[in-house]
Amino acid sequence: MIKIIKSNKRKKENNYFQPQPGLPLATTINLAVVGDSHVGFLNSQSMFNTLLQRVVNNGNKRYIIFGGDDVHALGASSSQVAETYYQQFTNILNSVLGSIPFRSSIGNWEATNRNNSRILFRQYINRYLSGYRSIPGTQGLVRHVWLDNGRGGVFSQDSLNLLSSLDPNYYYIIDFHWPLRVPGITNEIHGNHVITQMETNMFFNAIPSNVRNKILAIFTHHAHKFFTNSVSIHPNFPNNPFFVTGCSGDYACVSNERGYYELNLTVQNNIATLQTTKTLVQ
Repeated sequence: MIKIIKSNKRKKENNYFQPQPGLPLATTINLAVVGDSHVGFLNSQSMFNTLLQRVVNNGNKRYIIFGGDDVHALGASSSQVAETYYQQFTNILNSVLGSIPFRSSIGNWEATNRNNSRILFRQYINRYLSGYRSIPGTQGLVRHVWLDNGRGGVFSQDSLNLLSSLDPNYYYIIDFHWPLRVPGITNEIHGNHVITQMETNMFFNAIPSNVRNKILAIFTHHAHKFFTNSVSIHPNFPNNPFFVTGCSGDYACVSNERGYYELNLTVQNNIATLQTTKTLVQ
């Protein structure tokens, strides 16, 4: 299911999660989060293909989240070349993922009108630049929310509206491309690879107070390395895990930062918990 929130038309869902008859007391769903494959740049196509096979072969994947900069569209010499990169990316998905569902946020290398990259992203990867989908196997209790801040780290109004409409009857995994500016991150990541403090505040302020403890994790990308917060990312979000993973291709990567996150999502008695593991791929 995909729910798209537009700036002037929002529909609130009030239905509560109800476990199906016979549902086990505890169900664990295996997921993965992958960022910045940059297919079209140097050896990225081969590297991403190898990494994605590792993702699928490790565990029993039910859903994959991609974090943008899937292709190196902005670096293409023409719209025809950019489209070739999208075709290469989707060919890998079709070959490796098979029937495993996925969704992707949009990145900055896909987020300008040059070479029609936003149009191609919507055509080949994700028609909706912000939205949500129920994660398979959770009976609708857990939703993946993807946002659009690909253009220079600025959240679209639709993305902020979506955040403000989140329903406390569900749990959420939130993904978008540019990282938030939070404590500790600029010690690890160059400041021009995180969004402004103003945009960061807009993100936090948009989330209703009764949803804060329903956010299982916030995943971001763009910076070409791993980062996990060790301290509170915001006074109102003291226990929310925040991650960066931005290297599954050959662009601005070093070998000890190339990888993805493994996720084990457990649902028990209408409560969802998430275990996250950093996974390196050489």
